[in-house]
Amino acid sequence: MRTKYALPQIVLHWLVFILVVCTYASMELKGFVPKGTPGREYFNIVHYSLGFSVLVLMVVRLLVKAMYVTPAIMPPEPNWQRLAANGAHGLIYLMFISLPVLGILSMYYSGEEWLLFGMKMPESVVPDIAMQKQLKGLHELIANTGYYLIGLHAAAALFHHYILRDNALLRMMPGKAKKDSERFPNR
Repeated sequence: MRTKYALPQIVLHWLVFILVVCTYASMELKGFVPKGTPGREYFNIVHYSLGFSVLVLMVVRLLVKAMYVTPAIMPPEPNWQRLAANGAHGLIYLMFISLPVLGILSMYYSGEEWLLFGMKMPESVVPDIAMQKQLKGLHELIANTGYYLIGLHAAAALFHHYILRDNALLRMMPGKAKKDSERFPNR
């Protein structure tokens, strides 16, 4: 029985994590650069490109997830924890797929030129600023909520590792899996 996630799942998880941190950082750092400057535009391009990369990798993660069985948490968790974890993971997937889609649609409806990986992307011939503002507002609301969801996810992993002393976190860590007898010597 597998005690860790498959290597492609682990690599994708941590790669998405790095991209998400950089995507959020690009928006936070943009605030320190004056509007209308090339530096500000640079942060926008970085944000759009990283966000699109997150979208692509999240779709790949869904496909890879369907290929592998999720390793069990040992010792087994109560049903309510499993259901809460599944719900939180579902929200994370939904968030990191919807955020880039909303961002792309927002830019499209703005009617303004925008770049993705330095390439000009299509924009609406007839801008719909009302739609653009709604999409941008929803994008920002979900992104701000993301701070809490990401924090909850990290806190739950640390709680499992340090308080419950199960293998929930270790399943997603790179490296060789330890036997349960090595991980849980007192059980």
